[in-house]
Amino acid sequence: MADITAEAEARIALDAAGQLPDEELDLATVALQCARIDAPDADWRAAAAHLSELARAAVGAAIADPEADAGDGARRAAVLRALMQDRFGYRGDSATYDAPENANLIHVTGRRQGLPVALGILWLHAAAAAGWKAWGLDFPGHFLIAVEGREGPAVLDPFHPGPPLSAADLRGLLKQVQGDAAELHRSYLAAVSQRSVLVRLQNNLKLRRLQAGDIAGALACTEDMLRFAPTTALLWREAALMNQRLDRMGAALACLDHFVALMPAESEAAQRARGLAAEWRQRLN
Repeated sequence: MADITAEAEARIALDAAGQLPDEELDLATVALQCARIDAPDADWRAAAAHLSELARAAVGAAIADPEADAGDGARRAAVLRALMQDRFGYRGDSATYDAPENANLIHVTGRRQGLPVALGILWLHAAAAAGWKAWGLDFPGHFLIAVEGREGPAVLDPFHPGPPLSAADLRGLLKQVQGDAAELHRSYLAAVSQRSVLVRLQNNLKLRRLQAGDIAGALACTEDMLRFAPTTALLWREAALMNQRLDRMGAALACLDHFVALMPAESEAAQRARGLAAEWRQRLN
């Protein structure tokens, strides 16, 4: 029997991740499997070893700072910054922000730079290893994380590491992203699921492929996202539309049926999808 390919092995791992409850997902591990598919010739074992090194260092840093380990949010922020920026040299890549390497965890760990969400996954990996609760935020246009502290969560920007962000800092960042008329809303600081963080990471790859006119490549990326996030309705709708553009109508209809099944039966989105499916089926007859 032929040896299994790196991509096939990674996809098996993503399928397994798709069966886990959200809280049991290991962000960095799943992101690494996605990176293996995107860059099958890259040294994923070196990246995996680095993730282990990062986890060990986070445990040591937590033990060395009793105030942080006891729940001081500001100290936890300082420990993470010292670990990720000062010790391991991670930083945001402003110069070549749109480079595809910035969304691939293998390349990010090798280059020590990347997109906000890729860096955020590594910061969350370190916080989890330290035993500190941390999560991604639903902040528009720029991924942020929060780390639990007894005085309240500390909001951090892994792309521009610094002290915890104040409300004024967050308002300023929002205006950079959305314009001067934008106002900070409580929902922007809501926690997002582990799967949502991973989808946000992989959306960068999908969008770059779409911008390059590579619909088949974007569809493949979406199908891989559905492996670890099989109940994300919007991904099924996107897969349906991409299959339709590639004239794969059977697959398009199957994906649309999945989308409808995941939506409330009487929702406007489900009704529109059922109408679209009927239109597509009529064209096939």
